[in-house]
Amino acid sequence: MLSHVDHALGIGADVQRLPVPADAFDLFTPSGERRWAQGWDPSFPAPRDDETSPGAVFQTEHSGPVTWIVVACEPPRSIMYANVSQNDRAGVIRVSCEPDHHGTTIANVTYEMTALSDKGDARLQQFAANYQRYLAHWERAIRDALSAGGGAGAPGHSAESPGPA
Repeated sequence: MLSHVDHALGIGADVQRLPVPADAFDLFTPSGERRWAQGWDPSFPAPRDDETSPGAVFQTEHSGPVTWIVVACEPPRSIMYANVSQNDRAGVIRVSCEPDHHGTTIANVTYEMTALSDKGDARLQQFAANYQRYLAHWERAIRDALSAGGGAGAPGHSAESPGPA
């Protein structure tokens, strides 16, 4: 039987506090993730004026081919994506950004993924087992990118990073 894995990936609260600028939301948009995610290079088969508008579609190759669809977006607070990796996994990823009283922005990331194959099931189980390492990697990548100015090619997570994103 294949798995359905619900994982609340909280970047913030008891996991980490990121001293990010007021526009932290932009770090989690399709193009904004380039600032900290090495190898992340979304392509847009049907470009839109606003890549965060619901219905926008993009594809990535950094950890195998994945098709993403923006399901909902409320800048600068939240964005939700559906993603499908053929014969591997499918699901929804939600990101919400909340300023806190310490001058940081807390990003909460929630994955709800379903395996589509035995291989996908194994990847989701690995993701669950490496959950804390995955979050720590995101924290380091974002901090490194912000301290380096956050431009394209800034240190970030690579194609070998754990997780199904």
